[in-house]
Parts: sequence; structure tokens; C-alpha cells
Amino acid sequence: MTEDLQGGNPRGLLFVAELANTVRQHPEVGAAELQALLARHQGPPFRLTEADARELREATAPLVRLLGTGDADEAAEQINALLGRYPARPRLMRLPGRPWSLHTEAPPAAGLTHWLLSTAALALGLWLSERGRCAWGRCAAPGCERFFVDTGRRTPQRYCTPRCATRVRVAAHRAQEQRARAHRATDG
Repeated sequence: MTEDLQGGNPRGLLFVAELANTVRQHPEVGAAELQALLARHQGPPFRLTEADARELREATAPLVRLLGTGDADEAAEQINALLGRYPARPRLMRLPGRPWSLHTEAPPAAGLTHWLLSTAALALGLWLSERGRCAWGRCAAPGCERFFVDTGRRTPQRYCTPRCATRVRVAAHRAQEQRARAHRATDG
């Protein structure tokens, strides 16, 4: 039961964002879909039952709140609360063909919720401390509420995908053209 938390590699955070988006968009998402999500992100080899899926959906609620905050102090408080309740046991591991990286390991008796929330809290905490800000957010495109992890180095990311960013730019350009046409029509 480990998750890659290698510095500068937000792979675990991409899982957290996709899980939060999936649960928000499909509140009754089932075990098979969540199992596939775990597999896509090379998560631990849990064999999910429908009861596990319900537990995972419920455990996602604090992550949704955390991803929804843009205030670093508030995020730090939420992360510390999760780490207090679900302590992470970080370990350096070397997976075949990969460099050493930091992973969390849940205590043997810990279940799915403990693994998810300890891993997510540690990953978000590392990302917050590395970036010095909440380097995640909710898409700024109208009608899109998807969470994203900001992996850029320069300006803060505002959109979940280039598609949303393009959609907003195109809409702004069209609105500007329409205003210009209306202005020319009243002048002429």
C-alpha cells in the first residue's frame, strides 16, 4: 500500500484530483470504476467491493474541501488535521526501473480510508510546502468545476485543461468582436 510522492512529481496528486472530480461528478460511482481509477494511477492493489467504493466516496469529502480552498493557511490547517487523524508513514522506495522516491505506507491494520487520506494529506502538504501556495484549484472556466493540480512553474494555472482555457479565450475574443461591431454600427 504505497503511493509515489516523489518531490516535483505530482503523480499522487493527479490521482487525488481525478478521484475528487469523479466522485463529485458521479456521487454513486461504483467499485469497478474506482478500481480502474486506482489502476490508472498505479495505486495499491486493493480489490474494491461496493462497500469499499462507498467508503472511498465518503473519504473523498475532506479532499474536495481541501482542493476547493486557495488559502495556504486554511489548506495547511486542513492538511494537519488529516495527518493528525490519519498519520502517514513515509518511506523511501525504489520501484523497478525508477529512482528512489517517497511513498506512504499504511499500517497493516489500516484500511482504504486511512491509506487514501494519509497519502493525500502528505502529498498535498509536500506540494504546498514546495510551491509555497495552494498549487491546485478549481477550473475558472464558466460551467466547469473540475479540480486540477498546478504543475507549471511560472504563472498559476487557472484552468483544468488547455481545452477549457481555449474555450474561455475564444469566448472573450468573440465577445470583443461583437462589441466592436456594435460600436461601429452605432458610429456609422
